[in-house]
Amino acid sequence: MADSAHKIHARQVKAWFADKQILQGVDMAIPKNQVTAIIGPSGCGKSTFIRCINRMHELVDVARFEGEILLDEQDVYGSDVDPVLLRRRVGMVFQKPNPFPTMSIRDNVLAGLKMTGRLKKSEADAIVERSLGKAALWGEVKDRLKEPGGGLSGGQQQRLCIARSLAVDPEVLLMDEPCSALDPIATARIEDLLSDLRQNYTIVIVTHNMQQATRVSDKTAFFLHGELIEFGETDSLFTHPADSRTEDYITGKFG
Repeated sequence: MADSAHKIHARQVKAWFADKQILQGVDMAIPKNQVTAIIGPSGCGKSTFIRCINRMHELVDVARFEGEILLDEQDVYGSDVDPVLLRRRVGMVFQKPNPFPTMSIRDNVLAGLKMTGRLKKSEADAIVERSLGKAALWGEVKDRLKEPGGGLSGGQQQRLCIARSLAVDPEVLLMDEPCSALDPIATARIEDLLSDLRQNYTIVIVTHNMQQATRVSDKTAFFLHGELIEFGETDSLFTHPADSRTEDYITGKFG
């Protein structure tokens, strides 16, 4: 039975691409309405793990999954779960901003709702304003809603992608290196945004930037070679790591 303090429970999660095993049996309980950071060197399974949460991993032909992931108390891999509906509840923001470049800012925000046939025209304007407001972008684009999304700066494009994810009213937001393609000013805007969004959403962020993890997250998980090595309060993990491999990574001995 899942406890109410945690939004996601991963149990013995294993994942493969063809014959290569990426995740080695991850057990992890992700708390509600907090930011959980996942750190670790390239190729350690961070991105694969979050893609398993909303079943994007299975979109690759040679991918395979074993284990159990509960969203609240529901197994997301259950036979009664529609992956499309699941991805409404569990949104994803990618490393590189990916708005539809020729589509207007307004239509970018509404794209997910249109694709799923859930958009009521009478509600569209309110959804656009609310979603862009939550993504801290409304003030910058409210007079440009008919302009192409591709005309925005990189940081604005990433916030537009966040607004697009928020428009479908998710419960969880997965973020895969969302600031790696952005300059420091745009990165700071996204980081400030996360502290606001955690009030209403459960956020999991994959990051190579350990300073970013310390700034934005409540809890941090350290992955290595597909294993979850250590998971705990961010301050404790960075100041008093329990595992020598965690200490070696955060002090720069490898990675």
